[in-house]
Amino acid sequence: MSPADIASIYSSTALVVGIILALAGLGSALGWGLICGKYIDGIARQPEMRPMLLGQMLFSGGLMEAFPFIVLGIAM
Repeated sequence: MSPADIASIYSSTALVVGIILALAGLGSALGWGLICGKYIDGIARQPEMRPMLLGQMLFSGGLMEAFPFIVLGIAM
């Protein structure tokens, strides 16, 4: 393999990893938006359930935040 071929492979790999991480971040942001929206809907329907819903929202949000880091580990 020539140095030009190796450089092409490295640049393509860097581009694809960047796209994968961008999509993972976008998915995480959309997930947070949906989770928080459903949390507000749940509080509007049953205000007395607020403490329980808050715990579930934060747990689900933590899983959403972990997703891009898992993808980063796999992509590298």
